[in-house]
Amino acid sequence: KCNLSGWWQNDLGSKMNLSTADSHGNFSGVYYTSVSSAQKPIEPSPLSGSQHLDEGECTFGFIVNWKFSDSIATFVGQCFSGDNGDEVLKTSWLLREKSDSLSSDWKATRIGNNTFTRV
Repeated sequence: KCNLSGWWQNDLGSKMNLSTADSHGNFSGVYYTSVSSAQKPIEPSPLSGSQHLDEGECTFGFIVNWKFSDSIATFVGQCFSGDNGDEVLKTSWLLREKSDSLSSDWKATRIGNNTFTRV
């Protein structure tokens, strides 16, 4: 079974600590980002997510509610075994910032991807 629990670090130096998934695949955790465009100091932020409980390389998703800004990020991904046997999480994300007006809504969503490895 795919085990997402524990500490993970991505290619930008951000870290997250995920709880063990319950019998329905739900988990929680804390995200410690190393990057931000917010004007406030970065704070650890809560996350909640869900994963498939199938054997092998499971898919998952989680939401991070940034405590230091008015934005929210969603991550989706899959767990893989890397070439050297290490666990790797390949993710894509959407970050939604609060828009000041309908006319500026076009620039409020960003998209990207990250690779996490177990710490």
